[in-house]
Amino acid sequence: MTTNLKLGTRGSPLALAQANMVAGALAVHGTTCEIVVITTTGDRVQDRPLAEIGGKALWTKELDAALIDRRIDFAVHSMKDVETDLNDGVALAAMMPRADVRDRLIGTATLGALRHGAKVGTSSPRRAAQLLARRPDLVIEMLRGNVATRLARIAAGDFDATLLAAAGLDRLGIDAGHALEIDDWLPAPAQGAVGIAIRKGDAAVGDAVARIDDADTHAAVLLERHFLACLDADCHSPVAALARVADGSVSFSGEIIRNDGTERQHGATHAPLAGARDAVALLAAELLARASPELRAQFGE
Repeated sequence: MTTNLKLGTRGSPLALAQANMVAGALAVHGTTCEIVVITTTGDRVQDRPLAEIGGKALWTKELDAALIDRRIDFAVHSMKDVETDLNDGVALAAMMPRADVRDRLIGTATLGALRHGAKVGTSSPRRAAQLLARRPDLVIEMLRGNVATRLARIAAGDFDATLLAAAGLDRLGIDAGHALEIDDWLPAPAQGAVGIAIRKGDAAVGDAVARIDDADTHAAVLLERHFLACLDADCHSPVAALARVADGSVSFSGEIIRNDGTERQHGATHAPLAGARDAVALLAAELLARASPELRAQFGE
């Protein structure tokens, strides 16, 4: 049995809550962990959108380096923040059971209740595009920082509203906002999922974390990430997706949106789990085929 593993994580309150959740789950199986906090570029740079300065890798590259250098044994990530193409030396080994996948609207009960020209803060291209698709009059401005920082900016009146992941709020014990239902508002791919990355080929650590892997969550996250890969999406590409796995089959919904919200292409598919990757790839191709040249230009080279 592998014990006393070094668990790498970012140092935000949410990241630490997730790391402690993983450590607690492993402890049930006799594996103890030392939590090692790694400061990432994404934590240090707060005045610009991630898409402008390197994308999702800014949350993960320092953790990947610590993993490969053996300063940590595994890393815990919010899976929606993990780039689609992993570092060559890194593998995704386990997923915790998925939490609430929805976004919560903070500062107002409904989008319709916002005044004309209201200022909404977000750094997410997906959320910005979804907002503009429904309310083109809204003014979208960048809002970054941890959950407490963003809630404080709303409370101070700097913005009329923002959107936060329900899973993160729940993990921090914060009861705030109004959930947007999935049928109307798809989440980011892998939202609500916490994953574990290990060094590729590290069988001992892989075996240890496999004991806490949730198979349905793992399958859903991999399918949503496959959708991103099939679209050739990057950090600028507004994409929403959700795979629901149950009883050996998958219901998958996906959406691509122009950055200015003027076009949305949405589709869904249902398939046995064994054939779901092909079904997801076909859906991605269908959405791109239906899209205007302007929307297609947001994907690929």
